Amino acid sequence: MSHLPSIISDLAVILISAGLVSLLFKRLKQPVVLGYIVAGILAGPSIASIPTVSETDSIRIWADIGVVFLLFALGLDFSFKKLMKVGGTAVVGAVTVVFGMMSVGYTTGLSLGWGHMNSLFLGGMLSMSSTTIIFKAFEDMELRNKRFAGVVFGILVVEDLFAVLLMVLLSTLAVSKHVEGMDMLDSVVKLGVFLLFSFVTGIYILPTFLRVAKRFLNDETLLIVSVGLCLGMVILATKSGFSSALGAFVMGSILAETIEAERIEHVVKPVKNLFGAIFFVSVGMLIEPELLWQYKLPILFITLAVILGQILFSGFGILLSGQPLKIAIQSGFALAQIGEFAFIIASLGLSLKVTDNFLYPIVVAVSVITTFLTPYMIRLSEPAYVYADKHMPKSWRRFFDRYSSGGSTIKQKSTWNKLLKALMRIVVMYSAVSVVLILLWLRFVAPLIIRSTQGIFGEIISLVLILLIISPLLRAIMMKKNHSEEFQELWQDSKYNRGSLVSLIVLRIILCIGIVMIPIIKLLNITFGLVVAIAAASILLFILSKRLKKHSIQIERHFFRNLAARQEEMERRSPIKQHFANHLLARDLHLADFEIRQASPSVGKTLKELNFRQKCGVNVVTIIRGEQRINIPGGDERLYPFDKLIVVGTDKELESFLQYTEERYRQNQSVLQKEEVKEVSMEQFVISAGSKLIGLSIRQSGIRDNAACLVIGIERGVSSVMNPGPDTILEEGDIVWIVGERDKMIKLSEGETVGS
Repeated sequence: MSHLPSIISDLAVILISAGLVSLLFKRLKQPVVLGYIVAGILAGPSIASIPTVSETDSIRIWADIGVVFLLFALGLDFSFKKLMKVGGTAVVGAVTVVFGMMSVGYTTGLSLGWGHMNSLFLGGMLSMSSTTIIFKAFEDMELRNKRFAGVVFGILVVEDLFAVLLMVLLSTLAVSKHVEGMDMLDSVVKLGVFLLFSFVTGIYILPTFLRVAKRFLNDETLLIVSVGLCLGMVILATKSGFSSALGAFVMGSILAETIEAERIEHVVKPVKNLFGAIFFVSVGMLIEPELLWQYKLPILFITLAVILGQILFSGFGILLSGQPLKIAIQSGFALAQIGEFAFIIASLGLSLKVTDNFLYPIVVAVSVITTFLTPYMIRLSEPAYVYADKHMPKSWRRFFDRYSSGGSTIKQKSTWNKLLKALMRIVVMYSAVSVVLILLWLRFVAPLIIRSTQGIFGEIISLVLILLIISPLLRAIMMKKNHSEEFQELWQDSKYNRGSLVSLIVLRIILCIGIVMIPIIKLLNITFGLVVAIAAASILLFILSKRLKKHSIQIERHFFRNLAARQEEMERRSPIKQHFANHLLARDLHLADFEIRQASPSVGKTLKELNFRQKCGVNVVTIIRGEQRINIPGGDERLYPFDKLIVVGTDKELESFLQYTEERYRQNQSVLQKEEVKEVSMEQFVISAGSKLIGLSIRQSGIRDNAACLVIGIERGVSSVMNPGPDTILEEGDIVWIVGERDKMIKLSEGETVGS
């Protein structure tokens, strides 16, 4: 008898329990994540009466892989450009929530006597809401087109970035065992440089690679390439001193900027679902029911702290950003839970052996409770707003109204602001890439060149090569925006601006001299004055070189072309431009899309007949029909299955439209279900003597037109005719084969005539 490795039998136990319990939770209309955790409890060592996992260490490896794919999928949905577009509301709201809940968690842990490190990790666990749970709840409750849903999704995007940063900081604290300001700043700077370098080089290389290889990328090869890139970045991140989860997240966010992002997300989703399920099951396996009962009061206390703290800090942050009170309350209630990042941070604390074992199951229990309450909290947000609005002093209401209306006014950016922002982006991005390239070169490439070359020539060759590599980047730092419209406008506007503008150029040149000095000092054993002179001479050559100028422009164009490729493709497909949608939002109007289902009663009817404007208050802006787009359709335009309607209206009007279409769809479905389902079958009948069909052609007999039957064959003596033509004459004794509905064929076979 062959031996079955325990890792396979353990995986079988995990997936069987996860499958059965998740089906039950689907039936109960509860989040599947909760089902996975319950399955983990059943498959874990705490339940001795059923077959359970024998080697939990092996399952931890699967769980680590699950974390990698969860973060990779999160990165695919993240996109750094999406972060830049979320706006002030999301940033202010997320910062308020993260710092507020960090303080709440830390204070709660200390008040329970759990010590500084446990309390610090608890604060990190409580500071992040669950993207997965909220997205699923909005989808199930059909709230994704609501205005507050957009605010919530923006906050979640910013929180995702904070979560990754928090994992790095907590890892640093766990290793050092104490908080040092300089160490913390060093970790943040290293993280920022790593993110910038990975993002810039990734965007420069990967979209081009995927574009060249596109004709070879079917679903199978795209999956292999994507997973390979993900794990490659995981290795790079761990070699650089960061976590594997950070590497997976970074690669996902880079691929999110490519044209293939949607396809990658589609092919990776099954893999993510599989290993994600294993991760959440492993979370449940570490839960001891007896321990939960022992810590029932702390669990209740922390649950209340999460719900009240998220509502308070989220609402306050969103109000602070200038949003109305209703949006703030709805968003706060929707964010009142913790989820997958709490599990990941808890696992991090356990793996680093800096948190006690009781903290993990407690946080999981809090997550389960708050996840279960999420749909109910979202439903409570509307009554909560009505109550607050009714009992709020009038002076407060007037203040909130004025503040929100004032926060939504458009602020014109000054020319200085635009110029400095552009320069900051260029300097930070290219400086980070240049420094990392120098460090990598000095560590890996330069030693190889020096060992293979005699004397000082190896150092000189290494220095020349690395300077040539970074020269286009350094020239961009010094010369970009010196001839831009903003620069020229400020130069011509006032002579007092000229000193500041020249100073900006000089400071950038000094920065580049400093960057060039790094490899010179490391490779050449010369005096400091000679180092400065060589660096300055190199910078002067970079500025004067016309070929380098052309090369620098080509590099930048290639980068920004790759960066904008996905957005341009999405705008090409989108019937509504983003700036138009933003103008609508400023007027409390929103765009939403609805697909016409096959059995919809709207199919075949014109917009004039449906009259959505009169019945629901919405206007149909566009109809998308395959590759065709019908903008501002007329009243005579008919709707067909799978048409996508882009409609515009307020939250209330869109909700009314959704309810109206759903009610009509359900009514139509109930009518269809009551109708008898008629199957098509094949029968034969003989034309007997005296039949009125004798002498008639198939067309004249009315077999097709009146009885809805199709003649597919005629047997006449020893011969047969297959698929006879409509002019074939029927004769006595013919055996006629027909296809149609059974009741109508029975009438034909009984000799009833249907001829004209």
